Amino acid sequence: MKENVFDVLMYLFENYYMDDDNPVTPDRDMVQQELSQAGFPAREIDRAFSWMDGLVDEKSRPTLQAEHSIRHFASSEMERLDTECRGFLLFLEQMGVLSPESRELAIDRAMALETEDFDLDQLKWVILMVLFNQPGKQEAYAWVEDLVFESTSHNLH
Repeated sequence: MKENVFDVLMYLFENYYMDDDNPVTPDRDMVQQELSQAGFPAREIDRAFSWMDGLVDEKSRPTLQAEHSIRHFASSEMERLDTECRGFLLFLEQMGVLSPESRELAIDRAMALETEDFDLDQLKWVILMVLFNQPGKQEAYAWVEDLVFESTSHNLH
């Protein structure tokens, strides 16, 4: 079984962050050991923790532009984020779910995953993790959480 960083992040998010019954944050070493015992490769575990560090690292925060500016995607971003992903980001921003800052952080974290096949479902999880880690974004988080766990697909048009 070939696990990647996204698989490790999903495991962490589902088992540690989404669990409202467990308010205690476990020790990083303990979590790394549990991930290793669950079969995740050490390299992917380290990369997942580095990815999560990027969520809270102020130095890695993207530079903000004016509130009503137009976001142009770099060619590398367009390769990673297909039309459906870019449209979803625009949709969330227009709905007020994503601010320009959270949009940029979501794009940054999507680019940092370095997975070969990146799709809309993975982007939704990335956005969910970004919003979870931003104070005051509980309502936006709940809105995206509904989209992630919704059994029927949303048609944005």
